[in-house]
Amino acid sequence: MFLKKAPVVKGVFFFGHALEFGRDPLNFLLKLQNNYERIAQLRIVYLKVYLLVNAEDIKYVLQENSKSFVKGRAYRVLGQVLGNGILTSHGEFWHRQRKLAQPAFYKQRLALLVDIMNDETMTLVKRWEATLQQENGSTTLPMTKEMMKATLLIVTKSLFGTGIDPNKIAHISQDIDTLNEILSMQMRTPVRFPMWVPTKTNQGFKAASKRLDAVIQEIISTRRNALQSNPEAQFDDLLQMLITAKDEETGEQMTDKQLRDEIVTLFIAGHETTAMAMSWAMYLLAQHPEIVQKMRREAQEVLGEHLPNFENIRQLTYTSQVVNEVLRLYPPAWAISRQVMEDQKIGKYLIPAKEQVFFCPYLLHRNKAYWTNPEEFNPDNFLPERIKQRPSYSYLPFGGGPRLCIGNNFALMEMQVMLALLVKHFDFEKMENVIPDPQITLKPKGNMPIKVSMSAEF
Repeated sequence: MFLKKAPVVKGVFFFGHALEFGRDPLNFLLKLQNNYERIAQLRIVYLKVYLLVNAEDIKYVLQENSKSFVKGRAYRVLGQVLGNGILTSHGEFWHRQRKLAQPAFYKQRLALLVDIMNDETMTLVKRWEATLQQENGSTTLPMTKEMMKATLLIVTKSLFGTGIDPNKIAHISQDIDTLNEILSMQMRTPVRFPMWVPTKTNQGFKAASKRLDAVIQEIISTRRNALQSNPEAQFDDLLQMLITAKDEETGEQMTDKQLRDEIVTLFIAGHETTAMAMSWAMYLLAQHPEIVQKMRREAQEVLGEHLPNFENIRQLTYTSQVVNEVLRLYPPAWAISRQVMEDQKIGKYLIPAKEQVFFCPYLLHRNKAYWTNPEEFNPDNFLPERIKQRPSYSYLPFGGGPRLCIGNNFALMEMQVMLALLVKHFDFEKMENVIPDPQITLKPKGNMPIKVSMSAEF
């Protein structure tokens, strides 16, 4: 069968689509989704990439033929920080690491971490209440910063335990922020200096990496020593689960280097992504008081005066719908890419070996073929009967297939806990329009100021 070349989007000399993509990537891609039914070929300077917009084609890439589509250039950039963790590794090594890490994220294991989520969210509630008392009942808060602080404490204590030194938390966060900024810049720059060139950026990157590795290694060594001194010691955190995980066939455990890579991967994936999702949740709820009221009634009926636990979280069904709808409109992992290992057929089109394909959950979640009024915030999109009407791969906040995000249940549970407690205590009001800033994650531009006041119903 003769295969056609994918439709080529006309670009400008030399730059291709780099300038238009760089100025406003989301609107540029939305236009392409509206104009191309299945696939579009772009060029970012010298990089040729194929945009996929059809849910069934994306399912083919992520699930049905996942071995022929591997993580490519973007993940090599991330690998400079994440090392060879489960987000960036391939083949048998990835499969082994995934098997070792997966039990730590079983729902029953995650139940041990709900208390941390409750404690840090209630600390946030009390801090906001104290501020509101000083400000006559309402105040405007920089919501992105507030969510970054809260989720930082949750992910750090979930990883390392509640006894971790606050100074270590601050150092880890500061260095990872530095590394994230540099990585984001690199991923949007097709031509850049190699890391061995002593530019100011490269030197800052190396210094932050060195400090981060030293802190993580100290934490690992301290835990190994504690377990050597007392093999029966129990630590209800993810580090304990990873450090004691054994390969069922060989009995092997993770080396310090493997632990380091998985810890940094989980920290980066579990902090900023959830913080951004929670920020967008606050922004959307600040525009929909009727949805806040419905969530509040559910929280009062299900929780009463109690805090969330692993059992009653499952009964927060409307809150779960809200979480999924937030992730539909503002998926933190807004774009996903793969490299083609051998010539591939997508419909009637050929994608040659070694080329890059990418797809964008932000686009997919706004595709009118799958969503009615896709720009509206409507938690009823996730009623069971509506979910059944859509292709499974029309909704991808955590990717899909064998490489589905390992921390998806952790993130969903964390958002449900935080939102259930926050809407019980507070009302929210939008202060200004906020637009997305697609970096490594889908950030809001600015600090997202939101007016917070005590709930009259609480």
